Amino acid sequence: MMNEAKLQKDAMHILKLTSRTFYIPIKLLNPTLRKTVGSAYLCMRAIDEIEDHEELHPDSKQHLLRSTSKLLQHDFFDVAAYRELLKPYENLLPEVTLRLGDWLAVCPAGIVEKVKESTSIMADGMAKWVEKNFLIKTKEDLDDYTYYVAGLVGVMLSDIWEQYDGTKTDRELAIGYGRGLQAVNMLRNQDEDADRGVTFIPDGWSRKELFEYAEANLQKADEYIESITNKNILLFCKIPLTLAKKTISALHSGQEKMNRKEVESTVEAILNEQ
Repeated sequence: MMNEAKLQKDAMHILKLTSRTFYIPIKLLNPTLRKTVGSAYLCMRAIDEIEDHEELHPDSKQHLLRSTSKLLQHDFFDVAAYRELLKPYENLLPEVTLRLGDWLAVCPAGIVEKVKESTSIMADGMAKWVEKNFLIKTKEDLDDYTYYVAGLVGVMLSDIWEQYDGTKTDRELAIGYGRGLQAVNMLRNQDEDADRGVTFIPDGWSRKELFEYAEANLQKADEYIESITNKNILLFCKIPLTLAKKTISALHSGQEKMNRKEVESTVEAILNEQ
């Protein structure tokens, strides 16, 4: 078994490889929160990589997601059983997925059960949407899908804030925050998704309605952070939200996304406000 310092270093390295949006604010958290949020994010990312995999057959995705969901419901996460489950697919799956047991091992004892619970719910919800072939027909479908793939991240973060220092936040607004970030990703990746035969836009909607959906949920994110007084947590929440808003503006003006320099200057401006 790897020592905790090495595991934590690995976690931050894999985080940097998998998420530009979340690596920066997680790195700025204090050591306890950095370890907690980093490991929790990687657990959910491990699941997301299965759902989003371009080469895995839908039946295999459902099997892996539902089986992992069940393993996460046990008091003790059976790492050997998880490795056995993934063995036929280990050459296809990324490191972040193969090492789910490591990310749980890094997570502090006081919150790890909440992380397992949220990740289990996410895995089961994703399996349901794989089974449906991501056919989103109504706004209710879109709300359901974005809840499982992003709203749950908001709920899990709210659980982490409360466990850390008693910070209380509205879980419905937390879900809106997650949905807003996910909707921005959908707008940004719309052409790419269409190329692989997936559309996340309900019947009768155009890109305009998806912009409105994203913006309405980002307003909930604004409300969400109003109740946060811990400056470190507030800084964490502000960075992805501000980047999402600036991405919306860039998309409105015809850009594909923000460039690296714009991201860096945005983060610097937020840090200077603190």
